Formats: sequence, structure tokens, C-alpha cells
Amino acid sequence: MPVYLDHAATTPLAAVALTAMTRELARTGNPSSLHASGRRARRSVEEAREAIAAAAGAHPSELIFTSGGTEADNLAVKGMYWSRHDEDGRRKRILCSAVEHHAVQDTVEWLERHEGAEAVWLPVDSQGVVRLDAVRAEIERDPGSVALVTVMWANNEVGSIQPVKEIAEIAAAHGIPVHSDAVQAFGSIPLGFRESGLAAMSVSSHKIGGPVGVGALFLGRSTKVTPVQHGGGQERDVRSGTLDTASIAAFAAAAEWAAQNLVAERERISALRDRIIDGVRAAIPEAVLRGAPGDARLPGNAHFTFPGCEGDSLLFLLDLAGIESSTGSACTAGVPRPSHVLLAMGLDEDTARGAQRFSLGHSSNDADVDALLKALPDAYARAKLAGMAGHESSIQTAGTAARGHGSGSAGQAGNQLAGNN
Repeated sequence: MPVYLDHAATTPLAAVALTAMTRELARTGNPSSLHASGRRARRSVEEAREAIAAAAGAHPSELIFTSGGTEADNLAVKGMYWSRHDEDGRRKRILCSAVEHHAVQDTVEWLERHEGAEAVWLPVDSQGVVRLDAVRAEIERDPGSVALVTVMWANNEVGSIQPVKEIAEIAAAHGIPVHSDAVQAFGSIPLGFRESGLAAMSVSSHKIGGPVGVGALFLGRSTKVTPVQHGGGQERDVRSGTLDTASIAAFAAAAEWAAQNLVAERERISALRDRIIDGVRAAIPEAVLRGAPGDARLPGNAHFTFPGCEGDSLLFLLDLAGIESSTGSACTAGVPRPSHVLLAMGLDEDTARGAQRFSLGHSSNDADVDALLKALPDAYARAKLAGMAGHESSIQTAGTAARGHGSGSAGQAGNQLAGNN
């Protein structure tokens, strides 16, 4: 079995979630129907709503079910922008951190291209943390022109936790709503939507051991949004569509488990993360940890840049060794580009291209860390041989290096992966 160190992308389905989902899949009923089966499905949905809301420190009435974090981000950012702009045409500016997930970043850029919005990219420091002075300055420059602020709770690449509550306080003084993409933070660190001062907050099931395809937007009762999709008027007339009872029940089971075990799991996973950080630094002194230190970063995130190699080459070689990690960088139409997060933190393109993210979760253990630390030095040495010659050539060179040191089947896998990466 491969060693899975990409929990930031998705987590294995937790046993409690699988049990809940299987139970609901064996039943029938649309939660909007009025007959007995429909009422039973509705009861499951509402019990799940209560459980997820409790895990996020929110009231159940504030939870809007969605198909995942991306839909929740789109609904919040587009919906709040349209509503605020309709109320006052001066409200065109969207203040957005420069390190947002593409679900937010691309949504803001779409509004800029098609809806006349003005994107204001808030700068971050060298650890990837939004600068509060920049937030304050941009708001105070012309508060009447700000439609909303959107800043993620914790960064998905380097794991830095953002000063969300402080940002919400600054914005609240001018009556400006703040949205936060909390997809990476939910289930990993304590959250409290009610106390945060946020107007909206996005979370996702498959980051906490639940299934893919379900998420939630926490939306304050006084927060107005224009719906993105229309239909049957489910979910407070904010998000129409038949609810996926089975996935919602599984999401709730995972959220309950995460909330009940948050303190213990945070301590356990942080210890594994620190073992990775210490081990990488000892084995490869030139590797540089990126993001905020200690408790200022997510417990399961260890992100490094490795000089002199392509992150994709290193990922490919680790994969051949049975270690599954991530570069954390975007790839569009097969053309690699450096991470916008690392560039915003001040890294040059060559340095940013050497990124590798190792992310831990509920199924991670010491054996996973041992396997990574055993495989990494040799994989890095081979990746450096490939160098920074360009994405395709470096991947092919890495594949050649792997074939020269591995079995025929590994070489065949190398050829296939190099062609399909």
C-alpha cells in the first residue's frame, strides 16, 4: 500500500462516515417530500445540520448545504458581491488575499471580467500571512466602495493560519461583510463561526474524512446573498437543489468525530508533522520550510522548497517509491506554473518550482513518516539530476533516473506517468 501524504487534497473516508453513508444509501426518500420516507430523510438532514453546525460553532439555521467547498466559495463571493452592489452601485471593490485557493481567486477574477468588480489583492508576508495594515489601509481608503472582504482561514499550500477574526473586526467597523474559505481549517483547528465575526464561511466534507461532493456555507442570518442557482427554493432560497441525504449524513458523522477528537488529533498530527520537519532538515539541510511556524500553521502541513529540482520530478520519484505527496502548484492544460502562493510570499519562480507539500490526517501514523524520511534523500538526489530544465524534460529525465535504479515494471510505470502527468 502506498504511503498517503496528501490529506490536504482529500482524506480517506472515515469508518464512521462510511457507516452513515451506507445506512442512508439503503433507504429511500427525498427530504423535500411530505410522506413518511421524505420526512425520515428530512430528519436525517436536519440532525446532520445540527451536528455540523455544532462542530463549527454555528447555529443550525446558518448552515447552507452545497456540493462542496468550491460551490460554497462561489455562492458566498458572487452572492455577496451581487447583493451588496445592487444595494449600492459604488460597492465594486473585493478585497481578497493574494494566497487564496483558486475557488475564490478565480471567482473574484470572473466577477472582475464579467460583472465590473474591482479586485484588490491583499499582500502577505514571507510566511504567507495577510498583512493587517494592508487590510486596514484598503478599507479606510474608501470604505463605501468595498463590497466584501474574503480571506481564507488557513492556507491550503503552506498551512499558514490567517488573522481572520482581526480582519472581521476591522471590516465590521465599516459595516463590510467578510467571507472565509475554511476548507483546510475545519476539523483541524478550533473554529467558531458565531464568535468569528464572519458573514460567511465555507467548509467541505472530504477534507475531514467525509465523502466528496458535499460541503456547506455558513451564512449569518442577516447576511444577504443573491442566489447563484435557482429552482425549488431549498436551503433558505439561497441554494436550490435536492439534498444528498446520504452524503450529508456521512459529512455529519465525520464532523462529529473530528470535533470530539480535535484536541487529541491536533496534538498527535502536529507531532508527526514536526517529525517530518525535523527529519527533512536533518537529511536535506538545503530544504527550506515554507509557511508560519509551530501553532501558527495547520497541524498536518509540512511544506518545503527543494533547491535545484522540479517539484513535479520529486513528486514523480517519490510516487515510484510508494510515497504520495503534492507540489501544491497549479497546472493548466499541461503547462506548469509556479505556485501563486509562493510567488506572493516573495519567492522567485525557480525556487517556487521546487515545492513539495506533505500533508497528514486521521489515517497518518509514524510508519508513514518513517517511509517518507527513508525515501526522500534518494528521490531528491535523483530529482536534482533532472534539474530545472523544463517540465517535460525534467520529468522524462527523472523517469530515466528511476529506471536506471529500479525494476523493469517501475521503469514502465515511469514512462507511463511521465507521459500522463
